[in-house]
Amino acid sequence: MTGFSAALRVEVLKVRRSAAPLLTALAFSIAPLVGGLFMYILADPDRARRMGIIGQKAQIVGSGSDWPAYFAILSQAATIGGFILFAFVVAWVFGREFSDGTVRYLLALPASRSAIIGAKFVVVALWCAAGMLLITALGFAVGAALDLPGWSPAVAWHGVWQMWAGAALTLLVVTPVALLAGVGRGYLAPLGFAMLMLIMAQIVGVTGRGAYFPWSIPAPFAQAAGSAGGDVTTIGFAVVAVTGVAGAAGTFAWWLYADFSR
Repeated sequence: MTGFSAALRVEVLKVRRSAAPLLTALAFSIAPLVGGLFMYILADPDRARRMGIIGQKAQIVGSGSDWPAYFAILSQAATIGGFILFAFVVAWVFGREFSDGTVRYLLALPASRSAIIGAKFVVVALWCAAGMLLITALGFAVGAALDLPGWSPAVAWHGVWQMWAGAALTLLVVTPVALLAGVGRGYLAPLGFAMLMLIMAQIVGVTGRGAYFPWSIPAPFAQAAGSAGGDVTTIGFAVVAVTGVAGAAGTFAWWLYADFSR
């Protein structure tokens, strides 16, 4: 891809000069902090009863107050909550030029259109990975501060793997958002699509078919609390892979042949 380095530098510069990374960092931080609050509440049944509805919510989300239960909450954040945050990142990276009216200037770079899109996908992946690193680091810090029981290297490895694998699947099913950011030329269409798919994922998951609907698969895979999708089959993984490839390929194809003179 001609000019990939130049395109990547431009994308990184745009991220550095924006407040969006700080906002997403704050959003990513919510999950381990709220999860820690739930663990604190569940550690004492009397405390849970005294806290009323907050205690009831904690009991619904968490099955206990230990490291495995805490990792389950973080896995839920990496899939269900992560889908919204990842979609926001993708919509911002791919839709900002249209909202700001700077897409023609972007195309004036000494870089091919494929290099520009490749750079955008790299920035999205790095941005989302940074968010997951924040969740992981803050999660360990909060869990250690609460002195949660049930710690072992095996539990930690399984919890982190489950969380990151679920996030990777989530990132794959977010690629269609990039396509819609181009087709819709802005933020509205991709974010609307993301919200619709989140709602549909919950509905399809309740019917027991979540393991075959792309946007329902990451949550049951990560064994998030409240998921009704069951175990993910090989077909389910194939559906996620096809969705991710189709979204990325569609994005490249649209940008390669789109008319930006209008």
